Amino acid sequence: MQPERQRQLSTAEERRETVLRTAIGAFAARGYFGTTTTEVAKAAGISQAYVYRLFTDKEALFVAVVEHCFVRVRASLEAGAAGARGSSPEAVLSAMGDAYAHLISDKDLMLVQLHAQAATVSEPAVREAVRAGYARTVEYVRGASGGDDRQVQEFFAVGMLCHLVVSMDAGAVDAPWTRTLTAGIRHY
Repeated sequence: MQPERQRQLSTAEERRETVLRTAIGAFAARGYFGTTTTEVAKAAGISQAYVYRLFTDKEALFVAVVEHCFVRVRASLEAGAAGARGSSPEAVLSAMGDAYAHLISDKDLMLVQLHAQAATVSEPAVREAVRAGYARTVEYVRGASGGDDRQVQEFFAVGMLCHLVVSMDAGAVDAPWTRTLTAGIRHY
């Protein structure tokens, strides 16, 4: 007879991580305005009251999701920079761009980013989280790549275009306008 194994309860931090991962999928599917904490709680297998113990309200949950996505972006960019084939700004930016293109093949992460940008128009806390995330990311890209302002701006502009190309599945349409938009854009 084997000894009975004790059930190990998850810590609040583990539950918080579970809720964040679950919330990414929920917010990706329905956006900030279309997602309820009840839906997130149900998907995470916890009560809505427990969600509110972890996050004060839906806005705080969404801000945490946005911040979590920026952490994932940063980790992806760091991995790209570490794997760059050279130390010139162009080589480092190209490697980071490729790593980011792989990252946003996770459609949920990309959709949360798009929903967050849309919510910045009317939600001050989301706006601040997005601003802070971009501030950290821009400064990281500038420092890691050694790129000048124009190169860093172009890096982010191409990233935004990559979001558009991937979100509307432009590669599935063979037309002059899609060839123009997708030329030189890496997406997976």
